[in-house]
Amino acid sequence: MNTFLQLVLNGLGKGAVYALLALGFVIIFKATGVVNFAHGSLVLVGGYLVYASRDALGWAGAAALGIAAAAVAALLIERLLVRNAHGADDKSLALLTIGVDVVLTEEIVRRLGNDIPFIGDPYDAAPIQLAGLTVFRTQLVALLVGTVLITAFFLAFRFSNWGVAMRAQAENPEAAALMGIRSSRVTATAWLLAGALAGVAVLFMATQDFTGAGLGHGTHAIALIAFPAAILGGLDSTGGAVVGGLVVGLTEALSAQYISFEFSKSAVFLVMLAVLVFRPSGLFGTRELSRV
Repeated sequence: MNTFLQLVLNGLGKGAVYALLALGFVIIFKATGVVNFAHGSLVLVGGYLVYASRDALGWAGAAALGIAAAAVAALLIERLLVRNAHGADDKSLALLTIGVDVVLTEEIVRRLGNDIPFIGDPYDAAPIQLAGLTVFRTQLVALLVGTVLITAFFLAFRFSNWGVAMRAQAENPEAAALMGIRSSRVTATAWLLAGALAGVAVLFMATQDFTGAGLGHGTHAIALIAFPAAILGGLDSTGGAVVGGLVVGLTEALSAQYISFEFSKSAVFLVMLAVLVFRPSGLFGTRELSRV
């Protein structure tokens, strides 16, 4: 029983990180209708800036810089590329983000060279005892941070002017424009926020406890596991993104222990496929939603 409880707690920690990334997918999709496949490269942008600046700024300063850099990179993708792709439909824009993802990922991996660093210095590889359970500190901190950020997001989404504007634009863009809502501002904020969430996520992903892979192609591949989380929950549902992230984290943790580590990544996609067979729009997505 102790082993199971440890796996659940660690799985929830991983799930909180996947939920942050899945929220990034959903926020951008709700604001623009675009599936941003460059999300994995935004994770690497943030991680690389942390790695490159931590000696000069310290870990906390480097983390803040990495989060800001991922947010700005997301905004630049939207302002310079997506927004200027005149006449492109949603499918073409999704393909555009795939190209951006390849370029950014390969450039960062080239800059890293043979280095595959871990960047979770304050808490990485430091298990703690909690009520008789051995818990990875990374997962515990991730669960706490994820809970705070997700709660703050939903409060802002529900009560702030930005949240009202985004919900109005997602519901009916034409009516929102007639009400004076500036689409470009809502869209820019959505991309900035999604990038910042990616920058936070990499602080936990590029650790020994989370993946053991370090910053590089491995972290990029794991970041894309958040896409099944978004699809599973419903690509137009912010609440579904959180549920999907937690389901993915638990699935990965439990299947790695009780089946095999190699199978755990496949298990995530099998769960997604099983859900989509019976509910193509995801657990909480609207049935009318068209997919890329």
